[in-house]
Amino acid sequence: MIEMKNITKSFGTNVVLKNVSIAVRGGEICALIGENGAGKSTLMNILGGVHQMDSGAIFIDGQRVRFDTPAQSLRAGIAFIHQELNLINDLPIFENMFIGRELKDRWGRLDLKGMYKATEEIFARMNIQIDPGTMVRDLDASYKQIVEICRAIMMDASMIIMDEPTTSLTEPEIRRVFEMMRTLKEQGVGIIFISHKLGEVMEICQRYFVLRDGELVAEGEVADVTTDDLARFMVGHELKIDRLSRTKKLGQEVLRLENFTHARDFRNINLSVREGEILGVTGLLGDGRSALFQTVFGADRSVSGRMIFRGREVKTASTEQALQLGIGYVPRNRKENGIIKDMNALENASIVTWPLFSKRGVVDMERHREIFRRQQKELDITLQSFSDAINTLSGGNQQKVVLAKWLAADPKLLILDNPTQGVDVGAKEEIYSTILKLAEQGMAIVVLSSEAQEIIRICDRALVMYHGEIQGEVSGSAMTEHEIMRLATGGVLDAV
Repeated sequence: MIEMKNITKSFGTNVVLKNVSIAVRGGEICALIGENGAGKSTLMNILGGVHQMDSGAIFIDGQRVRFDTPAQSLRAGIAFIHQELNLINDLPIFENMFIGRELKDRWGRLDLKGMYKATEEIFARMNIQIDPGTMVRDLDASYKQIVEICRAIMMDASMIIMDEPTTSLTEPEIRRVFEMMRTLKEQGVGIIFISHKLGEVMEICQRYFVLRDGELVAEGEVADVTTDDLARFMVGHELKIDRLSRTKKLGQEVLRLENFTHARDFRNINLSVREGEILGVTGLLGDGRSALFQTVFGADRSVSGRMIFRGREVKTASTEQALQLGIGYVPRNRKENGIIKDMNALENASIVTWPLFSKRGVVDMERHREIFRRQQKELDITLQSFSDAINTLSGGNQQKVVLAKWLAADPKLLILDNPTQGVDVGAKEEIYSTILKLAEQGMAIVVLSSEAQEIIRICDRALVMYHGEIQGEVSGSAMTEHEIMRLATGGVLDAV
C-alpha cells in the first residue's frame, strides 16, 4: 500500500498541487487522470523522487518515507516508466535491461551471458516471447514498453507508474501492453496508469483519481462511472459529443490528386478538397495516410500521378517549396516532430516563417512577437512569457504553439496529422473550435486521425483508407463509427 497524504507543491508563485491525497494497493491498476497542467506529472514525480513536496507525507505499508532522489524511490520498489522511454536503440535488449547496474565477472568484465540469462528468465516469468539479444531499434513501440516494464520488474518494483503508455501504439500493440499489465496485476504489482484515453481507463483500471487545477476532485471505482462522468470531472462541466456545426460555404478547389501513387505506401489516390472544407482521412494505423500527405507536403518525391494545387499542376520537390505554395503540415507525434525542445515558445511558434519575414538574412523577431501575441490570444495559449521553454508548457498548449507556427505562414491548405494526440479533453475542444473557425474563414483543411469520433465531430466528409488505397467515402448519416470501421478493415459500405 502506497499512500500520499496532503501533498502540496509550488513552483515559485504557481501552486501546482493543493493537499492531494491518494492511496494505491499492490495488485490493482489505478487511473490518474486530469487535463494537461492538472498536476498529475508533478504528483508522480514527487513519488518518483524527481521533485520534493513542500508539505504532506508518503507512506509505504504504514511506514513514513521521503524520496530525495529517483534512486531512493526505486530502492523502495517504485518504478516510473516515462512517456519518453529510456532505452538505447543501438544496444540489445539484455544490455538495456542492466544499464547503470551491469553484471561483471570476477575479472571486472561485463558478464554478457549472465545478463542474457537473467533477461531470459524474467521474460519467461512474464510469458514474453522475445530473444533478449534482439536490438532495441528492431522492436515495435509496444515491445519497447514491455522491455521497460520487465526492467522495472527485474529491479523488484512492486509499484509501477506508467505515463501515457499507449499514446504512440497501434491497437494490436495496446492489446499486448494491456495483457502485460494484467499479468503484473495477477502477480500483486500495483500500477498507476496516467492516460487521456478514457476508454482505456474504463477497460484496464479498477479505480480512478481525477486531478483538476492541482486538486483531487473525484475518486472511486471505475465500474461506477462512465467516460462522460470522467470527462466531466476532468473539465468541471459537461462535454458535448455530438457533431460540431458551423457556417459552411465552400469555395474553389484547392487541392486535387489524380492517380497519385507511391510504390511502397499508397496507390491510385484520387481526391479533392475545397476552400472552407474540412476533409477527414482515416483508417487503421499503417494505412498510408500520413505517407500520402507527407508526399503532398514535399517530404518524398518518389511518386507518380498528378497534383493540382489552386488550379495548376505542381510537383512539391521539398517542404520549403510546399510552404511557398501555401501548404502547411502539423505532424503527428508532437514531441518528436512538432517542437524543438531547446527553443522557447516564441522561437517554436515562429521558426517556420523565419525565412519569410527576414531582412537581408536577419530574422525580424519584432514582427514574430507581434504575430505570436495575436495568436496567443486567438488560440488561448497559456504561458507566463514568450521566453518560456516549450517543454514547460502543457501538452495542449504545446500543440497550440505548433498550430500557431503554421498559421503564421497563412497557408491555403492546412494538413493536421492527429491534431489532438496527447492532449486532454478540454484542449481537444479548443483545438476543434480553432479548426472550425479556420474553415469558416475559407481555409481548406485535411484532418488525418485514427479516432473515428474525432472525424465524425469536425469533418464534412471522410475518406477511409485500407492498405494504401481509398476504400470508400462517408458523409452525412453514413459517417458513423460502424461504417468507418467496416471500410478501414477492408469492407464496403452498405448498399442504400
